[in-house]
Amino acid sequence: MAKSKILVENNTLEEKLAEEDRVPAPRKRGRPRKVKPEEDAEKAAVEETTAHETVTEALRDKDVTESIDKKLAVDVGIAVSETDVEGEQKLTAKEIRDSRPRPEVCGILEIAEDGFGFLRFNNFLTSDKDIYVSPTQIRRFNLKTGDKVCGISRLPNDGERFGALLYVKTVNDDEPGLAIKRPDFEDLTPIFPQERLTLERTSKDLSMRLIDLISPIGKGQRGLIVAPPKAGKTTLLKRIANSIEQNHPDVELIVFLVDERPEEVTDMKRSLSSGEVIYSTFDERPQHHVKVAEMVLARAKRLAEHKKDVVILLDSITRLARAYNLVEPTSGRTLSGGLDPSALYKPKKFFGAARNVEEGGSITILATALVETGSRMDDVIYEEFKGTGNMELHLDRKLSEKRIFPAFDLNKSGTRREDLLMTQSELEAIWTMRRALSNVNPHEVSEIIIDNLANTTNNENFIQVIKKILGQDQKKYM
Repeated sequence: MAKSKILVENNTLEEKLAEEDRVPAPRKRGRPRKVKPEEDAEKAAVEETTAHETVTEALRDKDVTESIDKKLAVDVGIAVSETDVEGEQKLTAKEIRDSRPRPEVCGILEIAEDGFGFLRFNNFLTSDKDIYVSPTQIRRFNLKTGDKVCGISRLPNDGERFGALLYVKTVNDDEPGLAIKRPDFEDLTPIFPQERLTLERTSKDLSMRLIDLISPIGKGQRGLIVAPPKAGKTTLLKRIANSIEQNHPDVELIVFLVDERPEEVTDMKRSLSSGEVIYSTFDERPQHHVKVAEMVLARAKRLAEHKKDVVILLDSITRLARAYNLVEPTSGRTLSGGLDPSALYKPKKFFGAARNVEEGGSITILATALVETGSRMDDVIYEEFKGTGNMELHLDRKLSEKRIFPAFDLNKSGTRREDLLMTQSELEAIWTMRRALSNVNPHEVSEIIIDNLANTTNNENFIQVIKKILGQDQKKYM
């Protein structure tokens, strides 16, 4: 019985061993499994083929990688040697990003409602070339909309649309520290213009000479050029801009054209050498006119805060008021011609920014106002601005139709407190001339003065002639 039990156990053990021979036991980690010689040879052949393919693919990838790395390195300005040790030419994304060029930029800052801002370059318009300015930089340097900020920027990273400003070098061409301590424009003290902007250049430029005599312009003047259609207002503005460029190169000149013809914009740009032409043509939306106007005003205020003299030539304030009339929410009231009273607030704010500042700096605005256009709205706009300026220059259509230039209505033109801008000799001569010609037809007055002005070499000579003639016999009227 015991013997049969032992045989059964042995048979069971033999069956287990046979089964273990058929199904190999799992290998323990670290112990190599014994294989037969033919399996070893086959495996070695497969591994050799795989290794050969891996090496070939690695070499090919290495060449491609090195060529890509070299191209990236050349793009970012890193010198690459052909004999570098393998693996040293690979650049990480951070290294490529950190080694990219840092371009210097200068733009006009526009601050959004959320506190960040952008540097604008193309006529104060939004573009892909704008540079992001962080709220921290804006608070640190007390930056405002309209500031000209120059500094070092970085290129946009992956997924970013705009580059970013890294370092501020200057603000309005001054040290950044000065911008922190500057006063607000609204806190500056406005006074009458006391320093004259002389427009006379040559003896043949009669329009500029005549403006210096009958409507002198000072730094901080708020002047209206009242003009009917085809009276030569655009040509007059161009000559004023050229005179300011030549006689007062230290003045910041801005020519702002609103709702203007594109060819007029090109002509104005080509006529100026250093002045800045900001424009919004008639094919743009009214919102575009308004945005550009607010940026121009902000730019002028920032320059005045830095004690600089600014001259803005606006053509025209009538079209600017029309644009605000379309953009501003209606107040429920309507003036004659369909003009909303609330639409005049911001144009008046623009025109009212012109002033001479006691602490230093000034903003001079010469704006054209359209009359006799057949539109009741244009007449209402002129009437609203009529008493706000301290200098007016009226152009006469009848004189322009007769081809008498400059077509100025001398009796209607003049400057408030002109005694602060003219010498005593000039003042006495002009007052005497006005009194002597007060009873003469306005058109005849203009013709007489223009004829005598053309016969003199400069205004000083003209004043001497006036004194001599009027002193002998005022009835001859020159």
